[in-house]
Amino acid sequence: MQFASDNWTGAAPEVIDALVREAGRSGAAYGASEIDKAVERHFSELFERDVKVFFVATGSAANALALAAASKPAGAVFAHAESHVLEDEIGGVEFLANGARLIPVEGPLGKLDPAALRKALARFVPGDIRMGQPVAVTVTQQSEAGTAYALDELRAIAAIAKERGMPVHMDGARFAYAIAQLGCTPAEMSWKAGVDILSFGATKNGCIAAEALGHGK
Repeated sequence: MQFASDNWTGAAPEVIDALVREAGRSGAAYGASEIDKAVERHFSELFERDVKVFFVATGSAANALALAAASKPAGAVFAHAESHVLEDEIGGVEFLANGARLIPVEGPLGKLDPAALRKALARFVPGDIRMGQPVAVTVTQQSEAGTAYALDELRAIAAIAKERGMPVHMDGARFAYAIAQLGCTPAEMSWKAGVDILSFGATKNGCIAAEALGHGK
């Protein structure tokens, strides 16, 4: 067995076969092909509501674009201190989000602690432009430690975010793993738990440079 990063694993044979089949066909570009539309319909069925999907090549791009869309100039994005978006994405969020700051929040076993989130938010006085203002919370599911947020933990974090008018972003690089671990549905672990924007990972599940960024319509 290979215990290196799950990025090291090759693509699934089914993915390779599908790419070979589609390589000989033509289709509209920029998200307008029948395949793009079919995938978006499938996502809507999977998440039990109409969703808008944007396809990107990497998880880092999905995370940075999601948080940039939620941000405002000098905004503050709250993330676990060990999260991939803070530790490994080399300033991508800050670069694309007009200089937004990533605020580290502690929590055991790679999971953001609601009490620690409240404490971090308390530093930012509403309306005080000198400090910047909170614009988003991001959680990683599964976490960098391999743990998964329970649904009630996600709801607790989302409730705190909503108190400050912030959307919740989920870095779902290992979204499918967490679904299997928790035994819930994609809808229950996303919008039904208060998640507004999802980076849906496929590269770690046998695809090739295939990630999706989605939100409800």
